[in-house]
Amino acid sequence: MLRVILEKCTGCGLCVKVCKEKAITIKDKKAHIDLDKCTLCKICVESCPFKAIELAEVKKTISEKREGVWVFAEQRKGKIHPVVFELLGKGRELANKKNTYLGCVFLGTEDMKSELRELEKRGVDKIFCVFSKELENFLPEIYSKIIVKLCKKYKPDIFLAGATTIGRALLSRIAVKLKAGLTADCTGLDINSEGLLLQTRPAFGGNIMAQIITPVNRPQMATVRYKVLKPAPILNTHKAELIIEKPDEEDLDSETQILEIVEEIKERVNLQEADIIVSGGRGLQAKENFKLIFELAEVLGAAVGASRAAVDSGWIPYSHQVGQTGKTVAPKVYIAVGISGQIQHLVGMQSSKFIIAINKDPSAPIFKVADIGIVGDLFKILPQLTKRLKEGS
Repeated sequence: MLRVILEKCTGCGLCVKVCKEKAITIKDKKAHIDLDKCTLCKICVESCPFKAIELAEVKKTISEKREGVWVFAEQRKGKIHPVVFELLGKGRELANKKNTYLGCVFLGTEDMKSELRELEKRGVDKIFCVFSKELENFLPEIYSKIIVKLCKKYKPDIFLAGATTIGRALLSRIAVKLKAGLTADCTGLDINSEGLLLQTRPAFGGNIMAQIITPVNRPQMATVRYKVLKPAPILNTHKAELIIEKPDEEDLDSETQILEIVEEIKERVNLQEADIIVSGGRGLQAKENFKLIFELAEVLGAAVGASRAAVDSGWIPYSHQVGQTGKTVAPKVYIAVGISGQIQHLVGMQSSKFIIAINKDPSAPIFKVADIGIVGDLFKILPQLTKRLKEGS
């Protein structure tokens, strides 16, 4: 953090002039920095002729005791989202390494209590519950206020959520209110030698994998991609401690109201739940050629995916995009047609159990991860493959 050395400051105001964020003011002939506005660009440090502003090192110690690895139990229409079970599997691993408990936070209505057993069977030690009719559907303002209070009361060390639309909206709000670090869209989690949460995510367009720690404030927070972790095993005899908290009336107030929920029109087979996916890329050359992908998918009972290049070209909607900026999938079989296999795409599908690649370029990167590679003209291969599969069905 930046600090002003008052003994050296003359109140000349030069730092005020160079600060683009208007984070510095002169009071009582001394410079004062608003740390909430400061972006640590350090231009004021470099411009001060009296060396009166310095970047002070923050102590990397946590004064209060923290324990527990928490997972946000995202629910939609009263049903737990599958990403929660994946997080609980990794959460148990992290909790064991930290020698602490595995907790889960569930917000919903009394009618949803049956879902708590699903969490219990996944090895949760403590379930923190808040029930109210206002919590039936996700409202970021209400959910964040309640969870912030839970965090302040029980002081978890780590807090995880799925990198879904709900998880991303929720944890960002909580992190700001708790002044905690947050790493979004993680693909890997671990505990380092210092006992800190090591968070891995793609960076610079997926060209590198960044490893991030948040050593100062707590809890350490991360959202994690769906379908990159293994779900926690089912333990039918496992029991969890149920902790029910009553929400304050003011916490249930929101300036936002849900008037109507309109279901998104989804593809015939859910991309992230599909056992087989056929994806098309730039090699298809035109929108109308995607019919070859849909015909093959129809025969296989598969979902249709696409590369970012195909989506950006307007050949297929974004909901089909697989990759760093699309969906992460892990089907039993992934068929990549006309996809070169840049790292941005591989990040989203490399966990597939069996990969088949069709591409005319024998040096395409996709062949490095493929279990079967077919070098040839997709416009000849796909019709023949679809025909043979139809004949065999």
